[in-house]
Amino acid sequence: MNKNYKKLIRTLRRLFEIDRADLDFGFYRIMHAKAEQVQEFIEKDLLLTVQEAFGKQSSQNSQELLEKARQKITQTLGEDAIDADGNVNPAFASIPAGKKYQEEVSKILQQKVDGSSETDIYDHLCRFFERYYEGGDFVSRRYYAKETSGKAAPYAIPYNGEEVKLHWANADQYYIKTTENYNNFTFDLRQAREVQAAREGMPLLATQDELEKTALRVHFKIKDAGEGEHGNVKATDANKRFFVLHSEQPVEVNDAGELVVNFEYKPLPGGKYAINAETEKQLKAIYGSLNKGDMPAFDMSMQILNAVESMEGMAEYHHLLNILSPTEKIKKRPLLVRYLNKYTGSNTMDYFIHKDLGGFLRRELDFYIKNEVMHLDDIENADVPAVESYLTKIKVLRRIAGKLIDFLAQLEDFQKKLW
Repeated sequence: MNKNYKKLIRTLRRLFEIDRADLDFGFYRIMHAKAEQVQEFIEKDLLLTVQEAFGKQSSQNSQELLEKARQKITQTLGEDAIDADGNVNPAFASIPAGKKYQEEVSKILQQKVDGSSETDIYDHLCRFFERYYEGGDFVSRRYYAKETSGKAAPYAIPYNGEEVKLHWANADQYYIKTTENYNNFTFDLRQAREVQAAREGMPLLATQDELEKTALRVHFKIKDAGEGEHGNVKATDANKRFFVLHSEQPVEVNDAGELVVNFEYKPLPGGKYAINAETEKQLKAIYGSLNKGDMPAFDMSMQILNAVESMEGMAEYHHLLNILSPTEKIKKRPLLVRYLNKYTGSNTMDYFIHKDLGGFLRRELDFYIKNEVMHLDDIENADVPAVESYLTKIKVLRRIAGKLIDFLAQLEDFQKKLW
């Protein structure tokens, strides 16, 4: 399978929330119910669309070009110049018009969406969809020029000639952040991708049947934090709030035998999460070099793991929470830290639903193709078969992207109806 196609599949899994099968609350439960349909779309329907787009477009363009070449030679040499199969009559094969016709037919028959063009299409699809997706939402921003490693792409805003234009980043979106998202965060350890991979890489304390039939849920909850304490007003350093473990009961087991980690969300003395020198030294010895911003999550993780280790009947939890979930910079990051970062991040971010995601992405796709895919110099200096091949790539790109946009728009519209 094409490497760039695999990259596209990974991107789509992230866009469709497929990589969050371990999360077990709120909208993710709805996505789990639809996961089978989404999975089938990504692995089967999309592949069929891709194959059909490449095959159909190449075949259609070849037929059109062959017909044009046939009309051209018959206008010059008459109807007898070629036979019923489209081959040049031997009597005309040696003259310039006959030779040119044979060369054109040979080029057309060899023409197809080749491997490099296919790779380009997948690359464009990844770049197009990734540029509008950020932190779980599609952000309405138009890139006016191609982004490079040394220069960020400038943006353009919709403008109809008004004397004054008021615009903001989320003008086309509904704000939907809720207390339900704030207070509840549940995940199933056995569904985590690291745990799935560990089935073959290391021994687990549960059997294969137990892994497939039962869940091992962890709940992150807020204690002693009212709704009014985390509004949209920007916090100053003095009253900035932080997630910290609940002082009296940081870890407990609920009636279902599941692990519950309790947090507080409150201002801290000095406006920062303080870690003493001894603890910092210990964290660096265990996990390697850490930035200051990483310390709070690793500090809470160490406290949670120590507490769980001393609890009766929680060996499986302790084992799985300790499985490595490395990043490029932190190779020894435990799985628990990944969830802590996700939890604290999700509760300090705004979430939006696009008012018309389908319309927005279709407009942006046309703009993207005109701005970053179509190059007039390539068309001006190319022969007819090359131009047709170039246009074929654009048509295939639009066809596949259109299918993806339709599916994404259905999910976004579904969320819009819920809210």
